[in-house]
Amino acid sequence: MAILAFELIIDANSKDTQLALLEDKQLVELHREKTNPEFAVGDIYLGKVKKVIPNLNAAFVDVGYSKDAFLHYLDLGQQFSSMNTWVKQVQARKFNSADLANFKQEPDIDKNGKIKEQLSGGQHILVQVAKEPISTKGPRLTAEITIAGRYLILVPFSSKISISQKITDPKERTRLKRLMQSIKPKNFGVIIRTVAENKKVAQLDSDLNNSYERWKQLHKNLMPAKPVKRVLGEINKTSAVLRDLLNKEFNNIRVNSPEMAEEIKSYLRKISPDHEKIVKLYRGKTDIFEYYNVQKQIKLSFGRQVNLPSGGYLIIEHTEAMHVVDVNSGNRKGADKNQEQNALETNLESAKELARVLRLRDMGGIIAVDFIDMQDRANQKELYEKLKEYMSIDRAKHNVLPPSKFGVVEITRQRVRPETNIETREQCPTCSGTGKVESTLLVPDEIENNLRLILEERKPRRIEIHCSPFLAAYFKKGMISTELKWRFKYKLPVVFCPNTAFQFLEYRFFDEAQQEIEI
Repeated sequence: MAILAFELIIDANSKDTQLALLEDKQLVELHREKTNPEFAVGDIYLGKVKKVIPNLNAAFVDVGYSKDAFLHYLDLGQQFSSMNTWVKQVQARKFNSADLANFKQEPDIDKNGKIKEQLSGGQHILVQVAKEPISTKGPRLTAEITIAGRYLILVPFSSKISISQKITDPKERTRLKRLMQSIKPKNFGVIIRTVAENKKVAQLDSDLNNSYERWKQLHKNLMPAKPVKRVLGEINKTSAVLRDLLNKEFNNIRVNSPEMAEEIKSYLRKISPDHEKIVKLYRGKTDIFEYYNVQKQIKLSFGRQVNLPSGGYLIIEHTEAMHVVDVNSGNRKGADKNQEQNALETNLESAKELARVLRLRDMGGIIAVDFIDMQDRANQKELYEKLKEYMSIDRAKHNVLPPSKFGVVEITRQRVRPETNIETREQCPTCSGTGKVESTLLVPDEIENNLRLILEERKPRRIEIHCSPFLAAYFKKGMISTELKWRFKYKLPVVFCPNTAFQFLEYRFFDEAQQEIEI
């Protein structure tokens, strides 16, 4: 498989932060994080058991969300008794150290046991968010606490050392296991991540120490905590993406916020100092997603129809229970070959695009894909193997089943956060979706009236009017454009900035500091 060049584009503003991951300039992941996120995957809470449900072998736990969170017996973890005892001792001030070397471990719980044997209503319990709230459901929890680092995952109350299956070299696996046995704290287990392969002892030891420091912070926060309380938050989305994906193929990290750029540099100094120089502050006037072609790719990839370069396309439908994908050849270029060969080429192209779209939209659950029918078994096998190859770089747990006798391929993909859904349909520029036509001739007058009001009240030194390309083209057309006339008329720079993210008649005002001016 060819080596890919990774680039991260970050749009940071006061409301949220958007991260676009590009592979060879193609958008493959899109993340959005609110300024003050709650119930993110990895967050650790001291919760309170609200209700035990024996029929489900599960319990509902209050962690502060509007809906109680769900905890199944299998998610307690075999060391639950040890952790539960430790939590009680810490809160009673009987165990004042984060060090578990002198902690007496409890016997493992029965993996086939019953929830009512371990939990009861009103009980305090330490839990970690495994899945964010989705639709009408509360968060999904686990009581098997882990603290993720760049190369290692620290597992308290365990002594097991696990190694990523993607590290296949027997000598390297032996080296890593022996190394971990010599440096890990007592009564802590370790999961060695794929990126730890061939890393030096100093790097692994530093990462382990960083995770252990976070465990000490958890212990400190837990001592005075009362339910419901977050005792340790996951690192922010930007840092998490860098932690999980950063490698030598990462070329650039471009961000439009000086504060965010400094935060990223500070984080990279800890986990990978060599990468600090790839962080670049974007100072352009054009929206950063617009400048790097991210906005256009979003609109092309989030609609019901996703077009392929050859002229084929995917139709993606979302039902309550599953996603359904239909592959169509459309007006495929170069369709002068026989039907079987055309079907194979379209299917292979569709499989590659589908793997990208699943990651980009973070689609989860069951996905049924109706590829174009092929009669040759060798072609069916090639499609199946290629789809698995394209899906192999997906970090979410997934399973690809062989084609059914009807030619449908079923994919199951883990869902840990709400699916990314972006509306790509725009309102009619004349009726705004109401069916009633308002004259678009009034829009220039409306913008100028708002401009005059802003100049009277705010007296800015520069005005930027961000709007759709449709509006921008109208105000910029001609040698003596409306934009130029307004500059002379109001004696300050008035600049129209086109942005494809805006609907046809949408516009917003920004001052010289790039702060939006509320009208």
